[in-house]
Amino acid sequence: MPFDPTLLAQARHVLVFTGAGVSAESGIATFRDKLSGLWERFDPVQLASADGFRADPALVWGWYEMRRAGIAEARPNPAHLAIAELATRVAQLTLVTQNVDDLHERAGSRDVLHLHGRLEAFRCFDCAKPVRNMPAPAKHAGEGRRIAPPRCAYCAGPVRPGVVWFGESLPGHTLERAFAAAEHCDLVLSVGTSGLVQPAASIPRLALAAGATLVHVNPQPVLTGHPREFALAATAGEVLPALLQAAWAR
Repeated sequence: MPFDPTLLAQARHVLVFTGAGVSAESGIATFRDKLSGLWERFDPVQLASADGFRADPALVWGWYEMRRAGIAEARPNPAHLAIAELATRVAQLTLVTQNVDDLHERAGSRDVLHLHGRLEAFRCFDCAKPVRNMPAPAKHAGEGRRIAPPRCAYCAGPVRPGVVWFGESLPGHTLERAFAAAEHCDLVLSVGTSGLVQPAASIPRLALAAGATLVHVNPQPVLTGHPREFALAATAGEVLPALLQAAWAR
């Protein structure tokens, strides 16, 4: 049985749960994409851990400067824009993302719950104080250069990106808000995510168990096994604008 778009228009509280596939449609490489150039020699896990940063801060900072440069050049795609528009059409929308970029915000979404942190939320690696007003990504950062990280104005420790690294816990308050939304929403759009990274991946299933309708939007096939679970096999940029149009068709 296909998904009925009018369920979206009738929903009182919609939870949108986005993953790397949404950012990929704006040209941002996913974390699991094959590395290129100089980075082919490195394990991405080593470039996204506190131990890796301690061992070679310039290597890790260079990697994240490359990512910053890519994000700075990217633009919100139709999926980002459709999600921002959806928030104006339903009584309540909670946007939970696994992405560390700011494309949702640039598209107009507000109060985005970033489960894996935000790259631009810089802080000191040693004293944890936030670091604001960072300069634009280093010139030629996309070429895979080793770049020494800036230093903290308080303790002179190295500055790190605000992402959740391997071995670190997700931000507790953000995770609590996401779980609370899952327990109280009546429809979930799970968009561009493989559903493999825990504990974030449990959020759509928690909503389904609590009585919500769950809609997967992904080019890759998604197995559904519940009468309130549906899969729309196409890119988010194709599906979401069309879904809004169908849901509010006059």
